[in-house]
Amino acid sequence: MADEILSQYQHVIESFKLITGDKGVFIFTVDGDILFSKKVAGRHADPGEILKLFQKHIGPGVEPYPQEL
Repeated sequence: MADEILSQYQHVIESFKLITGDKGVFIFTVDGDILFSKKVAGRHADPGEILKLFQKHIGPGVEPYPQEL
């Protein structure tokens, strides 16, 4: 998940923190806004779900970082 976001949006991310929690806590926040909470959702995030939430949060005008082929 972190790899996906950092590789595609490194050009718009000023800082990125992974903070461990107790008892399987998982909360994904951007600029103080909670985009996903495992506790609230009652489940783990689906594959690609966190990236999609991040993309929605930053808006359609932000293109992914160009990847070398």
